[in-house]
Amino acid sequence: MKFIVSSSALLKHLQQISGVINANTVLPILEDFLFEVDKNKLNVVATDLETVMRISLEIEARESGRICIPAKILMDSLKNIPDQPLTFTIDKNYSVEITSDNGKYKVMGENPDNFPKEPVADDTTSFTMTSTGLVTAINKTLFAVSTDDLRPAMTGVFFELDKTGLQFVATDAHRLVRYKRTDVVTPKADSFIVPKKPLNLLKAALPDNADEITVSYNSNHLFVVHGSTQMVCRLIDARFPDYKVVIPADNPYKLMVLKSDFQSALRRVSVFSNKSTNQVALTISGNELQLAAQDVDFSFEGNERMHCQYDGEDLQIAFNARFLIEMLNAADTQEVVMELSTPTKAGIIKPAENAENTELLMLVMPLMLNN
Repeated sequence: MKFIVSSSALLKHLQQISGVINANTVLPILEDFLFEVDKNKLNVVATDLETVMRISLEIEARESGRICIPAKILMDSLKNIPDQPLTFTIDKNYSVEITSDNGKYKVMGENPDNFPKEPVADDTTSFTMTSTGLVTAINKTLFAVSTDDLRPAMTGVFFELDKTGLQFVATDAHRLVRYKRTDVVTPKADSFIVPKKPLNLLKAALPDNADEITVSYNSNHLFVVHGSTQMVCRLIDARFPDYKVVIPADNPYKLMVLKSDFQSALRRVSVFSNKSTNQVALTISGNELQLAAQDVDFSFEGNERMHCQYDGEDLQIAFNARFLIEMLNAADTQEVVMELSTPTKAGIIKPAENAENTELLMLVMPLMLNN
């Protein structure tokens, strides 16, 4: 089997899917890309058994065939080869010879029959949405996903479909993010949990533009197709906690601050906080917000004052500063609103205004004040 492909085009396509491959795998063949040549088209597949990514690109070839090529050595060599046509020649012993303008490289491939089969997309339900819609949803929720493997349901993003649109929810029991898109038409009310790794891969592989992507799912797998890129991943088989019960129905006090000023103040003050809790206490009275942090063990202390708009009774409440900073990143507006009630009840953070067809709500649990 022989085919000719552009070195830069091959590298660009392989970079989109190489993130699937784990460094230390149980099966050595999982360290390979599966190359499938059919007429003038090359399909490349990478998998870690849970997630499969596939890309297609145009090549010159007279015959069809399949081969597994070790991913690391192929990627490392392509990164150092300038843009030019490469000729791949594969013999019946799976030996791969790559010829460039002034070089010849040999690598030992593997039998493609040993490569794991991908899940079949049968009995699926599908809907379409924009690529930027999915990328934004992933960016706004992924940071709040739990890393606790003892609670598998929280280690992914919960997709909730209903007639009003599509909601993405993530929580780690200390904070919760709910991002809603009303511009997605879903076929029926349904829900599933998508693990963190495939979402990170999608975020990197999908363009941040208005391209249409097709999302399909069945009881075990999620399938996402964008142009010549496809991804299949296994869904998390667990029940997502009932997040609606933790969102307070009424937080009467409203605090409005400039996002960038608040974030900068939190960054400066949290340097002096206890490293295990990152606790920063907020004291709000009138139009003044005071931030205070201390680490008693080292006698560190940091205080700052800033202007705010506040409607409510004087309040002192403490939060994990790292959580607040990450959540403020997800709000795209210059001003953010915090809805509060008592020092022991969850606070809600929202952008001052939502972008069209979207709604973002973030919830953060307070910390015990240590005075």
